[in-house]
Amino acid sequence: MELEKGITKDGTGYKDVQWNILGQVYFPKAVSDDTFAFETNSEPGQFVPVHIHPTQDEFILVQEGQLELKLDGEWTTARAGDLVRMPRGIPHGYFNKSDKPCRALFWVSPARQLEDLFKALDQKTDVAEIVRLSAEREVNFLPPEAND
Repeated sequence: MELEKGITKDGTGYKDVQWNILGQVYFPKAVSDDTFAFETNSEPGQFVPVHIHPTQDEFILVQEGQLELKLDGEWTTARAGDLVRMPRGIPHGYFNKSDKPCRALFWVSPARQLEDLFKALDQKTDVAEIVRLSAEREVNFLPPEAND
């Protein structure tokens, strides 16, 4: 799929799509074979556990608030305006440990199966099923102790 020209408006997803994955809202912003961009809105206490994308480079541009990241085994903080670079194969997870919401733009390259994964995870609540579906689509979650 080629990248379609145009604008995805603030507060909306590409083609008016949004997903709810364990309470976090995700908005796709751009979709093509080469890249997949999405916005997240993380409330205080929300997180995505440490995982690996073996076939994708991933980036996070923090737009509002801040995120605590476990990046290749080390804790770090990304604040509004910061860009996080996560090469493929590097374990990473993000956590909103603040008392304020965080809004961030994520993108991966190449897109691979990530959009399909988000479609499959929408409204799912069973964590074991989420881990299984993720592994089928090239996102591998590490054991819970990786989040410490």
